This record gives sequence, structure tokens and C-alpha cells, in this order.
Amino acid sequence: MLNINGLQINVPIIQGGMAIRCSMAKLAAAVANEGGIGVIAGTALPLEELREEIRKARKLITKKGGALGVNIMFAASDFVNLVNVCIEEKVDVIICGAGFSRDIFSMVKGTGIKLFPIVSSLKLAKISEKLGADAIVVEGGNAGGHLGTDLDSWDIMEEITKNIKIPVFGAGGVITPADAERMLSLGAAGVQMGSRFVATHECAVSDEFKNMYINCKKGDIVKIMSSVGLPANAIISPFAEKLLSEEKLTPKSCTNCLKHCKRNFCVSKSLVAGHEGDLENGLFFAGKDAWKINDIVSVHEIFERFAPVFKKFFENKKLIA
Repeated sequence: MLNINGLQINVPIIQGGMAIRCSMAKLAAAVANEGGIGVIAGTALPLEELREEIRKARKLITKKGGALGVNIMFAASDFVNLVNVCIEEKVDVIICGAGFSRDIFSMVKGTGIKLFPIVSSLKLAKISEKLGADAIVVEGGNAGGHLGTDLDSWDIMEEITKNIKIPVFGAGGVITPADAERMLSLGAAGVQMGSRFVATHECAVSDEFKNMYINCKKGDIVKIMSSVGLPANAIISPFAEKLLSEEKLTPKSCTNCLKHCKRNFCVSKSLVAGHEGDLENGLFFAGKDAWKINDIVSVHEIFERFAPVFKKFFENKKLIA
């Protein structure tokens, strides 16, 4: 069991908050019921839809030992309003990345909600700790979606864990139990996994999206430049190839979902197209090691596979103590 400033988590696995509408109530609740931190991706959701998903997840969570979180991208134009919905609905954890917000620390102060910033450098890790973060997620350039560094998680973890006192979750490259064991050996208190949870029965994406994961091969993950202004890892597809060739894909209309948008294409529409299984126009974010995934299973099965790693981890911690 991991104690995060009073929040007790049986299994220190965070299910990554994958937008848009990949990580929703059903997936988050299934993870929480297994004792992990289940996360709803709040970015780009209408406020009332996020509220509804949080309430739906609460009803589906029937076991203790886990937690419910929401991931919100700082780059989202509706960031503050989405955070306020989380505060009103009293989620357990807020995770935020794709930029860094100092304001959110004062917003959640005194609410009881735990705050986990996503960082990719020791500098931001130290700032987060100083501002009052309860834990941090260290995400490397091998993670899926938007990235804050070119360095893989394996290359940045140890420097951060050696200099930070709050719990550190390693993100990027954790697909197998062996990957989790490696991350824990670098000083992590737990792991965050996104890609592995896409290929689950509980994930809200289409079967076509899931099949992109289990059919992709090593070398099929490419780095595109998102309209957010950050690089991102995605599975090669006709749309990704257009982005790599720098073809002009200026959207005809804009929903103003981002604070700052390069308008080279609409990341929201392309992610939604991917979610719906549009293989021609969809964008399929994935971690650099998503090619290791070869089956679609239940969330319970994933936790069963990883259980021995964490059992050994906690037993070793007791021996050291």
C-alpha cells in the first residue's frame, strides 16, 4: 500500500488520462476497483459531460483501496473551469500536464484533493514539490501523446527520484511487468500507464483504435508536431503521414479548445476521429513501446499480471524499513 499524503492506494498504478474520450468513467472505475488510480481524461470535454463521467465513475466504484482522478491538459482553454468541476465533484486526484500551472496549487489548496503535476525535468519537479504537490508524474519522451522532453523516462527518472521527497510515478515505456520493475528500481513509488490500458475491454475507444495498437510493429510509432505546439508520439497512419510531410491541414472551423494553437491542423477533431475508428483521418496517440502490446484484455487481467511486481516491491520496502 502507498500512502500519498493521506490517500491510501493499494496498487501504485495510475491509469493514464488519455484524451479525447479514451479514458472515461468505465475504465477509470475498473482501475479504481483494482486498487489503482483510475483517471478520466477531462481535456476537451464539455463541463457537464465531465461532471457526468465523474458521477458515473463514482457509482461504478464499489471497492475500497483505489482512487478516482481527472487529468486536465494545462494547454486547454477551459482548464480553469474543468478544474473547478473536479473541485465541485470532490475527485481524489487532479493530474495536469502539457504545460505547467502555478495557479492550480492555490485552487486545490484546502479541498483535500491531491495534486499530481506531470513534469519532465528535475527543475519542474522541485518547483512542484515546493508549491505543495502531493506526488509527481515524471513523463519521458517515450510516452504517448504530448511530450515535454526528448529524453526517455529511463534517462530522467533516477536524477529526479534521488532529489525529491514526495512520491514519484514513472510514466513512459511501462507496458510489461518487467518495465514496471525497472521503473521501481530507479526509485519510483509507482508507475503511470496509458497505452497498455487502451487495449482493454473497458477503454472507450473503437475496436479499430485498439487494433491499431495490437497490430503495430516496432518502428510504427512516429513523432509528430501537435497544434498544441508540443511534439507527440502517435502510430503511423495516413493522417500522421500527412503531418510528417507538413501538408497544410488548416481546419475550416475552430472550437478554440486550446489557449494557443498553431492551427496547422485540429488536434481535437483528429483525436476524436481516431477514437471513432476513422483510420484515414484519425490520429492515434501511443507510447513509443506500444508495439509490445499484443492482446486486448480486461483491466483485472492487467492488474493480475503486474501484481507480483508490486508484491515484491512492498515486501522489499518492509525489509529495508
